Amino acid sequence: MGSVNTLSILYEEERKKKIIEYLQLNLRVSVRELSSNFSVSESTIRRDLQELEDENKLKRTHGGAVYLEDVNLELTFGEKEDKFRQEKVAIAKKAAELIEDGDTILIDSGTTTLYMVNELRKFSNLTVVTNSIILAQVLQGQENIQVVVVGGMLRKNTLAMVGPMAEQALGMLNVNKAFIGTNGLSLENGLTTPNIIEAATKTKMISIAKQVVVLTDWSKFGKVSFAKFAELSQIDTCIVDDKASPESIEQIRKAGIEVEVVYL
Repeated sequence: MGSVNTLSILYEEERKKKIIEYLQLNLRVSVRELSSNFSVSESTIRRDLQELEDENKLKRTHGGAVYLEDVNLELTFGEKEDKFRQEKVAIAKKAAELIEDGDTILIDSGTTTLYMVNELRKFSNLTVVTNSIILAQVLQGQENIQVVVVGGMLRKNTLAMVGPMAEQALGMLNVNKAFIGTNGLSLENGLTTPNIIEAATKTKMISIAKQVVVLTDWSKFGKVSFAKFAELSQIDTCIVDDKASPESIEQIRKAGIEVEVVYL
C-alpha cells in the first residue's frame, strides 16, 4: 500500500479514505492486511469496514471486504432490501405522485420499486406491467390493478424475469410510464447494472415507455457497473433523496433531466 505503510496513525476519516483507495486498486482486502498496514487493531478495522458498508462503499466478506464498485459484484435482493430503507420509501412515494388513474405503467424489479406497491392502493384503475415475481405476488390481491407479468428467465439475485422471452413480451406492449431501478448512474457511463442479460431487458423496458422515471438512492450517483442499459438522454425524470450531493444533482439537471429530490 505504498506510503500507507510508513504511517503509524491515521485519523479515522483519512484511514477510511485510504481503505477505499486501496480497494479501488485491488478490489479485495483482508482485515489482517489493513490492520498491519495502518498499525491499528483488527477490531478497529472491522468497525471501519462496517461503517463503509453502511455507506454502500464496500461489501464486507469473511475476513475482509470487496470494493462495491467491482463491476461484477451484485448483492442479492435480500441483501439490498434493508439498505437505505428510509430513502427508498420516500423515493417510492414521490414516484407514485407521477401516476394517474387509468395509466398503464411498467415497474422494474428492484427493492426501491417494490416500495411503490403500497402507494398504488389509492388508485381505482391501473394496469401494471412488471418483471418482478415478488411485486406481482404482492399486487395480485389488489382488485383495482390489472397485473401483466413478463415471462422469461428468472435471475435469482434480483428475482427478475429477464432474457429474450422477456424482451419479446415487452415488445408487444406500450406503457405510459416506466419506473426503472439502477445500480449506477453517471454522466459519462449513463445507467448501468452488473448483469448483461438484465441490462438488455431494462433497455427494452425503456424503449416501450412514453416517460422514463429512474428511482435511485444517493449511493448510486457516480457509480458505474458492468453493463450499460441506457444513456442519460433516454431518461425523463430521476427521483433521488437529499443525501445526493447538490453538485451531482445539478450536473444531472444540466444534462437535461428533471430531478425530483425527496427530503428526509
